Amino acid sequence: MQRTPELGNLTRVQEFVLLGLSTRPDVRDVLFAVFLALYLATLLENTLIVYLVCAHGELHKPMYFFLGHLSCLEMCYVSVTMPSLLAGLRGGPCHVPFAACMTQLFFFITLICTECTLLASMAYDRYAAICHPLRYQVLMRPQFCLGLAVASWLGGLLVSVVKTSCIASLSYCGPNVLNHFFCDVSPLLNLSCAHVALTELVDFISAIVILWGSLLAAGASYVAIGRAVLRMPSATARRKAVSTCASHLAVVGIFYSATLFIYARPSRIEATDLNKVLSVIYTVVTPMCNPVIYCLRNKEVQAAFRRTLGWPRG
Repeated sequence: MQRTPELGNLTRVQEFVLLGLSTRPDVRDVLFAVFLALYLATLLENTLIVYLVCAHGELHKPMYFFLGHLSCLEMCYVSVTMPSLLAGLRGGPCHVPFAACMTQLFFFITLICTECTLLASMAYDRYAAICHPLRYQVLMRPQFCLGLAVASWLGGLLVSVVKTSCIASLSYCGPNVLNHFFCDVSPLLNLSCAHVALTELVDFISAIVILWGSLLAAGASYVAIGRAVLRMPSATARRKAVSTCASHLAVVGIFYSATLFIYARPSRIEATDLNKVLSVIYTVVTPMCNPVIYCLRNKEVQAAFRRTLGWPRG
C-alpha cells in the first residue's frame, strides 16, 4: 500500500476484519471442534499443574515455581488468541473493533515476551542445579526466584506498552482485512497507511533484545550444562542430568523455532498461510504440550498427581 504523510482528510479505520485460520467452509467445522478440544485441554492441563505446584509441599522448589508461572502464562496465552480463532472458524471472518484489536495485541505481546524471559530463567535454574549443586539453594533462593519471575512479567509488560503504543498511534485508512486469526504485529503494520519505519525499528530492536537475548541466555546455560555433564564420571549421573533438561530443551526448541522465524526479521512479513500455521505452533501447540512435556517423565509431579487422585504409589 502506498504510504503518504497527507493523512488529515482520510478516514481512520474503526474495526478490523480477521479472516481467520481457514476461509474454507468445508473444513471450518472440523477445525472448530479440534481447536475447541485443544483449548479446553490446555486450560485443564495447566490448571492442574498450577494446583499441584501450590498444593504439594514437595513441589515448592524453584523449578516448579517457574513451571507454575509458565502454566499461568499459558492459560492466559490461549485465552487471548483462541477465542478469536474459534470465532473465525465458527462464523467466518469476524469484525473486531479497533480498541479490542489493540487490547488483544497488548496482552499477546506481554505474554510472548514474558514467556521468553521465563524460559531463560528456567534454563538458568537447571544450570545452577547441575553446574553448582552445592550452591544451588543459595543461587536459587526464594527472593531471587521471585525477582526473576516479577522481572519477566514487568519486562513483558513494558515492552508491550511501548510496542502497542507505537502500533496504535499509526494511521489506518483502509483496507482493514487482516489475513490472520488474531491481531498481530506484522499484519497490522502491513495495513498502516503511515510511515512505519520507526515502529518497525522498535519492533525489530525489541525482538532482538527479548527473543535473541533470552535464547542466547538459555543457550549459554545449556552450553555450560553440556560441559558439566561431559565431566561427570558416572553414566547414571549423566543420564539423570540430561533427563532433567530434556523437557525444557524440547519446549525451547518448539517455541523459538516458530517465534524467531516470525518476529526476528528486520522487515514486515507478508500475511501468508504459512505464518498462520507457524503462529498456531506457539499460540496453541506449545501451551498444550508444555504440561505433558514437563511432567511426562517427572516422577515428583506424577507422585503428586497420584496422591491428588488418591491412587497408590506406582
